[in-house]
Amino acid sequence: MAEQGSPHDSTLPVFTPEVKRMGGQSRVYLDDSSPPLYSSSARRSLFLRVGAAFFAGFVICLAVVAQYASNRSCLPFSAFTALLPTDVGTPEWHQYPPAEPTNGFPSAFPSNVGYPGRTQAGAEPGVAATAPAYPLHSNVAHLVPPTRFSKDNTKVTTKDFNIFRSWGSSSPWYSIPRGKFGVDSSPEAPDTCNITGVHLLHRHGARYPADYASGSGPSGFASRLNKNAENITVTGPLSFLDNWTYKLGSEGLTPFGRSQLFDLGVSMRMRYGFLLKNFSETHSLPVFRTDSQTRMLDSAHNFALGFFGYPLEGQYQQEIMIEAKGINNTLAPYRSCPNNDIPSIGYRGSPLTDAWNAVYLKDTVPRLQRYVDGFELNVRDVYAMQELCAYETVALGYSKFCELFTEKEWEGFDYSSDIHYWYSVAWGSPIARAQGIGYVQELVSRLTQTPIETHNSSTNATLHNAVTFPLGHSLYVDATHETVVLNVLAALNISSFAAMGQLPTDHIPKRRTFRSTELAPFATNIQFQLLSCSTEPDPQIRVIVNDGVVPLANLDGCQDHPDGMCSIHAFVDAQKENIRSTDWNFVCNTNLTFPDGWKTTTGYPV
Repeated sequence: MAEQGSPHDSTLPVFTPEVKRMGGQSRVYLDDSSPPLYSSSARRSLFLRVGAAFFAGFVICLAVVAQYASNRSCLPFSAFTALLPTDVGTPEWHQYPPAEPTNGFPSAFPSNVGYPGRTQAGAEPGVAATAPAYPLHSNVAHLVPPTRFSKDNTKVTTKDFNIFRSWGSSSPWYSIPRGKFGVDSSPEAPDTCNITGVHLLHRHGARYPADYASGSGPSGFASRLNKNAENITVTGPLSFLDNWTYKLGSEGLTPFGRSQLFDLGVSMRMRYGFLLKNFSETHSLPVFRTDSQTRMLDSAHNFALGFFGYPLEGQYQQEIMIEAKGINNTLAPYRSCPNNDIPSIGYRGSPLTDAWNAVYLKDTVPRLQRYVDGFELNVRDVYAMQELCAYETVALGYSKFCELFTEKEWEGFDYSSDIHYWYSVAWGSPIARAQGIGYVQELVSRLTQTPIETHNSSTNATLHNAVTFPLGHSLYVDATHETVVLNVLAALNISSFAAMGQLPTDHIPKRRTFRSTELAPFATNIQFQLLSCSTEPDPQIRVIVNDGVVPLANLDGCQDHPDGMCSIHAFVDAQKENIRSTDWNFVCNTNLTFPDGWKTTTGYPV
């Protein structure tokens, strides 16, 4: 129902038009009883009354515009709010390229016609090894932020608020400020060190939302809106829904997501291109890995295009590991861990996320309900609107949904992602460490140049051979999911991110060591940087997450180094102990039960 004083209550003087609903639209008709002919005095009176009505309508429209900053028409009858068109919320998808283009003549457009001109390759770049500073990354050049946010009487707008960094795992990756993770150092090689190798683990780029089977999420909200469109009216900040359609696909990379991985490839070539000299000297090619999902393969190819340039043939070898239930794959370990499919284990964070959402959106639901008549909003609807802001922005470049919320509400949305990931796939999950341990086994195998002897986790023995899992390379690149990135960080026992302990569901802690925006955004990446230093007797390793150097001092044998370095030997020994103490079969295949209030900060059930 409309509130008192809302535009729905406004009436116009003199005439009472008849409003008829046709095809979900409002059409205005004058009363049929109006006399067809008038005397001159009557016409004069009529003219005055029509003028007064027009003026009154214009004043009402100005009042509506002033109150709601709406773009609605300033006609006399604009106070009559039309029902939503019946196509509101329907999917609007554009399939490209066409399946059978009428002008497709590939033979007329060869990719190479000869006559290339003279070229000579130059020296490989090596910013990470040679430059005095490190190029910071923001990666939002193609995105447009909202021009305004909803007002919050309890908090003024802060200069450092960045909506692109307030979407949790749906945020684009950016360079973590120096010292943020506890090490006052940056990713370029320390003065006394040379970089000898890099192992890169990265997430896919920005994607369309998942296909929510439960009818929730962005597509579920759009569907609900569409089913009730004939009964809904919207005003004020929600007026844009009058012509809104659902333009998001499902799970594939967006154009911005493609650019993220291309840019990441360029960035890594600029930083570590000099490592390719090792392959030239040994007459070999790098082997990069990804899995078979479309967004994963597209991400890997776009990274390679950025890193190597076109054409890709002859520059590297792309291994595609099958992602499917029951098939071992360290880049998708949840597919072979049955306990991950049990909601109370693999999706442990879902009810806790719901609890927090009900807290931070408690006042948001009634605030937005003021502008909707004929449709009852709930917490899931409003949360889906926030998701739509993030997904529409990374898919379409801009979203009106972003303007609906306050900075405080965006902070709540960001923290909601933290809760979900912490309890489902990170240090608060009972299975995170086991799911990440297979990749740790592979990392140790590469660092020691020793094949894995026993395949007792998510590793795939069939693919562990000299061709598809080569040892002795100076550069490795693996593409995976954000959940696996967090699994791996937990399995490595990098405990600084878990220092704050459990995440509460009734407030946002002031000191947060775990933030999904920093650790698991779109195109998140971990660099395992190998170094040879004149000031250190042994080869060194550093772990760098999104350009933020991570402390390793909690690992046995690793010191509190000012540049975050640890001896590779000590690091490997610590990881071998993590592997020894992690039982994949117990975690993934036994009947795990947990008492009320059970908790962990190690990603393990015991």
